[in-house]
Amino acid sequence: MKLNSLNPKLILGITYLIVISVGLYFLFSVIDLKDLTSYEFIKSNRELILKYKNENLIFLTITFFIFCIIWVLCLGIAMPLLLFSGFVFGKWWGILIVLTSTTIGATLLYMLVGFFFREAVEEKLAPKFSKLKDFFIKNDIVYFMSFRFVGGGGTPYPIQNIIPILFDMSLKNYFIATFIGSAPSMFVSVVLGNGIEKIIDQNAELSITTVLFSPEIYVPIILFFLILIIAFIIKKSYFKQ
Repeated sequence: MKLNSLNPKLILGITYLIVISVGLYFLFSVIDLKDLTSYEFIKSNRELILKYKNENLIFLTITFFIFCIIWVLCLGIAMPLLLFSGFVFGKWWGILIVLTSTTIGATLLYMLVGFFFREAVEEKLAPKFSKLKDFFIKNDIVYFMSFRFVGGGGTPYPIQNIIPILFDMSLKNYFIATFIGSAPSMFVSVVLGNGIEKIIDQNAELSITTVLFSPEIYVPIILFFLILIIAFIIKKSYFKQ
């Protein structure tokens, strides 16, 4: 096959996948995921991280904002970003940064995958999510907002980001629904990250006792379970076939 006969979308799509693969390779060759999930590692480096944040707030904010966008484009999950954002930036500034950046990243992913891989997405996902079509036809922005709120009914975050491709959702509605629908559950996770930082600041160990008696930890956990209950009710009533 001659190069000039290749579909330009195919070439760009392959390039996109190569860039993602190379980026992930270098990312995980530098970062050890065991360290990122280790309480002792985070505790021992807390002062260094917060000192750097205090001295370079604007730079760190911009860097983390861009990283979040790239992370979502690379099909990363949201939880590590949420906990880190709350831990470093606090609950209010943290949620503003991570909610805005992940919404932008998800919207860009929706655009790119819709442009380059629409046929593949329709082939793989349409049989599994075809029952959602009626809901999107009725009111796509309200449904997708609720879909985000309930965590996609257990659907992995990267898949949530591209499902509306099946229903030709407009970018404007996608952005609004993602921003508003994701806010409650993301805020709870950011607050949890901030609570972990507070526990470390008190030089306490993260244990069952700490969780039971520290409002910085148990409050966001309780809120998380309340969201799960509300999500279950919404799923059973509003989205009942």
